[in-house]
Parts: sequence; structure tokens; C-alpha cells
Amino acid sequence: MTPESPLEIGPTDVSYLMGRPGERAFRLIDCREESEWHVCHLPEAQLVPLSRFGELAPQVFTNTQEHLIIYCHHGMRSLRAAQWLRQHGFAHAQSMRGGVDAWADMVDPDLPRY
Repeated sequence: MTPESPLEIGPTDVSYLMGRPGERAFRLIDCREESEWHVCHLPEAQLVPLSRFGELAPQVFTNTQEHLIIYCHHGMRSLRAAQWLRQHGFAHAQSMRGGVDAWADMVDPDLPRY
């Protein structure tokens, strides 16, 4: 990984990283609200709603070197979350471009959409 990762990463790239056997070198964070999480979410994702990000961040994000991939519905909230993390020293925080909607379009068409 470069000294600082690109701010955005595409769904197919995330899918590729998820499929690498034995190499889960990142943590997947869903920053949508709990009601959205119940509609659908990606495997092994951790829910950290953007509305509670500042409150939960000190407990949830402790390693500034960790690779974090954040997603939301369309990629706007996750971009804000990734930028916030970058401002707090997390150089490898990335937003999944297009969010879970793009994931359903490009990676998993069986994922429920809303």
C-alpha cells in the first residue's frame, strides 16, 4: 500500500480484495443508519452510522495504520466519513465509490436494493 491510499475505491476492487484467500487486510465499515443496514449489508461489514461517527470513532478506530473501506448507499456519506478519518490521521481510509447501490449493480445483483 502506498503511503496514502486513494480516497475512493471501486466496488469491483473491494470485491477483489474480499476474495483474496487468507488476506483480509482491511476492515469494511458501513456508515449507513441501522434501518438501512437491516435492508442489506455487505458480508463482514461493521455498522458505524455516520450520525454517531464522532461519538463511536474513539472506540472503533484505534489504529491509524489500518486500511478502512467505508461504504454507504451511494457513496456520499462514506466519502465524508473517509475524509473525516483522514483528517484524524487515518491515511488508509477509503470510500467505496457508488456505495452499496453500485455493489448491487456491479458485483452482486441479488443484493436487495432500495
